[in-house]
Amino acid sequence: MTPSASGAAPDAQDIAVGPIDLTARVDEALAVQAQAFGLTPEEIAVRRHIVLRHLTHPGARALGAVHTATGALAGFVYGMPNDRSQWWSTVVEPYLRRAGHDAWLDGSFTITELHVLPAYQGRGIGTRLITGITDTAAEPRSILSAIDIESPARRLYRRLGYRDLARRVHFPSAASPYAVMGADLPLRR
Repeated sequence: MTPSASGAAPDAQDIAVGPIDLTARVDEALAVQAQAFGLTPEEIAVRRHIVLRHLTHPGARALGAVHTATGALAGFVYGMPNDRSQWWSTVVEPYLRRAGHDAWLDGSFTITELHVLPAYQGRGIGTRLITGITDTAAEPRSILSAIDIESPARRLYRRLGYRDLARRVHFPSAASPYAVMGADLPLRR
């Protein structure tokens, strides 16, 4: 979604946050992710299969930020209870172990993806998405990974109570290192 014809940014008040069927809206969600994160068409194709596979895991769920007038997706989050046998956990576990934090892989709800269209960023929608999904988690804490640079996303996570558990985490095929962050639930407001 782009700014209105008058040049004004879209109004975040016109956004409703709630559960979505991410399987049915996967292409729309990946279009949001592509704009927010700068993905190529090839990366989108790979991620489509990953998202659909993730959604088959027990406890996986998603929330969307939906424009009330158009039904268009302005942002989304999805996650699931962490499972040490999943690919992400197997990559981050050695880094967490070296830092003395590998116990965070147990009893945690993983934020797998959180993205908001650039025109809606900085308006509290990311906060509404992540707090909405973690507020329903049965797990006592949450973990996620984010590119290991100072960014609006990292500032958001810190404001909500996430702290760095491991830094300079390298994922295969990712150009930049990541940080793994964790927070006790419920998140700070």
